Amino acid sequence: MTQQAIILITGIQAAGKSTIGQKLAERLERSVHVRGDSFRRMIVNGREDMTPNPSDEAWRQLRMRYRQTAMACDEYFREGFTVVAQDVIIGEPLGEMVRMIKQRPLLVVVLAPRPEAVLAREKGRSKADTYDQWTIELLDKGLREDTPKIGLWLDTSDQTPDETVDEILSRAWSAGSVD
Repeated sequence: MTQQAIILITGIQAAGKSTIGQKLAERLERSVHVRGDSFRRMIVNGREDMTPNPSDEAWRQLRMRYRQTAMACDEYFREGFTVVAQDVIIGEPLGEMVRMIKQRPLLVVVLAPRPEAVLAREKGRSKADTYDQWTIELLDKGLREDTPKIGLWLDTSDQTPDETVDEILSRAWSAGSVD
C-alpha cells in the first residue's frame, strides 16, 4: 500500500497523461482522478485556447484552470483521498502549480516520451484536437528546455501504460516528491 498523496502528472498532448492517470488511480486505494482539461471544457462561450502565440485571455483562462485543479486536489486530499491529477503543465507554470497545491506530500511525474513516440500515439487517438509534427516538436522543446526539472521525469516511449504505472508506483514517492 502507498501513502496518501497528490500525484500531479504532466507532459505534452498524447504523452499518455489521461491513460496513465486513470490506470494509476484505479490501482490506488481511495483515489480520485482530476482531469485539469475538464475545467477548460466547462467554458461554453468565450473560451480561448492556448496556441503558440496565446492571447492574454488564453493565459488567464489557463491559470484559472490550474487554480481550479489545485483547489480540487487540495479538497479531495483533505477528505482522505489520494489524488491523481493530470494536465498539460509545461514551462514555468509547473512551478506555479506546485506552489498552488497546498497539501503534501505532492509527487510530480513528468511523462516525456520522445517526439516520434508522441506522433505515433497521436495518430492512434480519436480526439479531434490533433496537432501536426511542428507543434509536437514545439511543445516537446518547451517541456525539455523551459520546464523546471522537478519531480520524476520518465521517458515512456518504449513502455506500455501498465509498465509506466508500475514505475510510478515504485519510484514516485521517493524520486517525485516536491516540497
